[in-house]
Amino acid sequence: MSRIVECVPNFSEGRQKEVIEAIATAIGSTAGCNLLDVDPGISTNRTVYTFVGSPESVVEGALNGARVAFQLIDMSRHSGEHPRLGALDVCPFIPVQGVDMLDCIECSKQFASRLTSELQVSVYLYGASATQEHRKTLPQIRAGEYEGLQEKLAKPEWAPDYGPAMLMPTWGATVTGARKVLIAYNVNLLATKEQAHRIALNIREQGRSDTEPGRLQNVQAIGWYLEEANIAQVSINLTDPDVTPLHSVYQECCNDAKELDLAVVGSQIVGLVPLAAMLETAEYYLQYENLFILEEDQKIRLVIDRLGLNSLGNFNPKERIIEYIVNEADEDGPLESMSVKDFVLTVAGRTPSPGGGSVSALVASLGASLSTMMGFLTYGNRKFSHLDSEMRLLIPQFYSAMKKLTPMVDADAAAFNRYMSAMKLPKSTEEELQFREKMMKETLMMCVKVPITVIKTVNNVWPALKKLAEIGNFSCKSDLQVGAKCMETGAWGAHQNIMTNVDSIQDDDTKAEVHIYVSWTMQHPPKMPEKYFIWQMGKVY
Repeated sequence: MSRIVECVPNFSEGRQKEVIEAIATAIGSTAGCNLLDVDPGISTNRTVYTFVGSPESVVEGALNGARVAFQLIDMSRHSGEHPRLGALDVCPFIPVQGVDMLDCIECSKQFASRLTSELQVSVYLYGASATQEHRKTLPQIRAGEYEGLQEKLAKPEWAPDYGPAMLMPTWGATVTGARKVLIAYNVNLLATKEQAHRIALNIREQGRSDTEPGRLQNVQAIGWYLEEANIAQVSINLTDPDVTPLHSVYQECCNDAKELDLAVVGSQIVGLVPLAAMLETAEYYLQYENLFILEEDQKIRLVIDRLGLNSLGNFNPKERIIEYIVNEADEDGPLESMSVKDFVLTVAGRTPSPGGGSVSALVASLGASLSTMMGFLTYGNRKFSHLDSEMRLLIPQFYSAMKKLTPMVDADAAAFNRYMSAMKLPKSTEEELQFREKMMKETLMMCVKVPITVIKTVNNVWPALKKLAEIGNFSCKSDLQVGAKCMETGAWGAHQNIMTNVDSIQDDDTKAEVHIYVSWTMQHPPKMPEKYFIWQMGKVY
């Protein structure tokens, strides 16, 4: 798995196109960096850059952007709606894949050290990198902004973590650190700046004062006016979307706006957003409005519509959702992406992989897809409208099983190939022998875990399948019969796959655990009772 860190530097320039593009070029041309998004704001006079790469690459990319900004941005002439401290105002590092928060803390410290060493500027650490509690959040460090920085630097308690405690007028100071994924989110209002800020004070965690806190945790907010769009905005940072999700913020702003007789005209995500945050918001509206949607792209479309994310520009999920960008190249495995013809010919090739394990997973997934089909051909059909509520409970189970089983086609082949590679490792020395044995044990367990997942998935959906056979659209009887046999065959094939590998497991505890599960599956095989194969609308023929 690749080690991926996200970096989101905010530079204090959003109006001069040549400066914005020069910084983007410096970051994007850094080896190992993938520049995902550049989001300038005229009123805020600020541009948010988002890029990903290895820990080493993103540090270098951030430094390259800072070097250009040092030459082109003069903070003594800067003005804008957004609070700011310096030319490179803030530069957070966020774990994405194969790294943790400690890795990102190290990135921020390396960046701060090299930035001050090269440019002799002041740098503060915040977030998970913070060294003192009173300067852990951006609002704490930014208090007084650029204009109050010289006075702040003179105070011992505000000495920077890196660099000199003296103001460089053209630069100001920079804040860097490690944090979880943050969502920069604006709610649009036909209102004044003051009215927008009033709502911001109501919802943000800080509230108006220590004695008058706001309603939402892990939320920072201010109100401003967006001249280029002729609207006001409640500008929000969701510092922990798991605690306070997007829909909660949007609904709270709508509620306050209604009390003030103000119109909400959509909202805006600045930069990128995690897929999980979008799907959580989708689930809220699905439940709130009693909707029935399974496909992920339709859930995303629902969120775009309900939050009005196209109000200030097109929201393209492929360009704005982090996972869609980072994982675009390897979304599906090589076997899963094949045509039916190519897959059949690949199985028929003179290689042992893909073999019975991959075919078993595919057959089981086809069984789940046929069950899903019968569910959909029952749901929404006027003749079976009395079953809609039951279909809403059954169909997601088959759909989820289908989505879980399909990747197992590639997972089984990959596990087998890794095991074969481990067998070919050298064993001339004791060290090589120990490493070979370790890798063989790990890869063998992968070979067992994949078919176990197949069997568990089929077993879990079997009660729903029986229920569907009892009440589903009788015209799909043969489809469900095939689907049931496919899942039964897939589980049987996975069981044979386990039995082939289990005796090769050397660890006694692991072998005992696998044997217990294998014994259970032998006693409880997924099998459709014969009566269900002649069952039509509750009558036996």
